[in-house]
Amino acid sequence: MGALDWEVVDAPEANVHATSPDGRVYVGWLPEDATAWQRDIIWQIRVQPADGEAWIQEFGLYTPTEAVAGFLAALVTHSPADH
Repeated sequence: MGALDWEVVDAPEANVHATSPDGRVYVGWLPEDATAWQRDIIWQIRVQPADGEAWIQEFGLYTPTEAVAGFLAALVTHSPADH
């Protein structure tokens, strides 16, 4: 995501947070987030479209990484107006 000019932050506790250049999409890899673990998630994607309601997609520990990668690839290939 860094290659796409996303801001990527590696947190000290091993979580990774990425925000799209326009700030409308957030991707969190949350292996050490207690709140995420309580909800059985490890990935959280939040999208705030220019027009429309915000939405969230979460993936659990046993979701194949390839599935999350495919979801993210599809998400970032669309223009911000499409989100």
